[in-house]
Amino acid sequence: MPNYSYTAELTPEQIETLQQLLEERGWALSEAPYAVFRAKKEKVNVTAYESGKTVIQGKGTEEFIEFILEPEILHGPAEREVPPDESAAEEIITPHGGIDESGKGDFFGPLVIAGVNVTKETGKALKALGVCDSKKITSDKKIASLALEIKKCVGKENFAIVHFKMETYNRLYERFGNLNRMLAWGHATVIEKLLEQNPRIPRMLSDQFADPSLINRALMERGREIIVEQRTKAESDIAVAAASILARDRFVSCVALLEQETGFTLPKGAGPGVKAVGSEILRKSGVDGLRRCCKNHFKTFEELVNGD
Repeated sequence: MPNYSYTAELTPEQIETLQQLLEERGWALSEAPYAVFRAKKEKVNVTAYESGKTVIQGKGTEEFIEFILEPEILHGPAEREVPPDESAAEEIITPHGGIDESGKGDFFGPLVIAGVNVTKETGKALKALGVCDSKKITSDKKIASLALEIKKCVGKENFAIVHFKMETYNRLYERFGNLNRMLAWGHATVIEKLLEQNPRIPRMLSDQFADPSLINRALMERGREIIVEQRTKAESDIAVAAASILARDRFVSCVALLEQETGFTLPKGAGPGVKAVGSEILRKSGVDGLRRCCKNHFKTFEELVNGD
């Protein structure tokens, strides 16, 4: 059943940012008892209470979490119970590719995008290995172990990984000026690389992060010959789940290298601990040192540099 209600615990700063964002995007804002604001637009109602509790309701709840709350307010996945997907175990697996990314909500570290192609046989084998959405796996060691098994299972022609180091990421973001357009270009790049290795892939599936036409417009000659689908919560698909693990494994490895270069343990996400470490890096290495290890378009970067 779809989720038509969700409650998040937000800081005063996050509530203020959310209010400004919704105002800018034409949401109808009003007052409510004990609330900082109430906002309404189409299929969603959002009420942010003075306590920090923020209630999201309506048929567009999942889309609001996916496209606004996670990427622009939390800068990471929302905490929630994930019910077991009973239908996934009985799903008929047909040959197809899946694509997913890691690092888009993390202040420190690169953006990594991975693609995996599965057949009926390799799809079943990956399920038997315990492959699932990487967000359900809290151990980096387990992620690394599964990543090796996935590569062995599908073969080198059936996976592709692209990661954008910090200098490249920040330059590309300036060029695109929008994270969704940049993600679409990155997804298209991985699809093209995967098809170069295995042109027999009939279709690709990815999580829906923006207008589906963004990826289609970014595809080159090979990519335009296959079907590219997007859907919300695509990580329940075995190919997308496998891609999410490969992307997370590469992200963790890249962050480990950054930690060696900076001499700091770099927290994941974009919370208060991240800002504290960023402040220490800024003090030790200056603005240029901070630029080299973080995503410069995050509000955290501006706050650190301006001394907020």
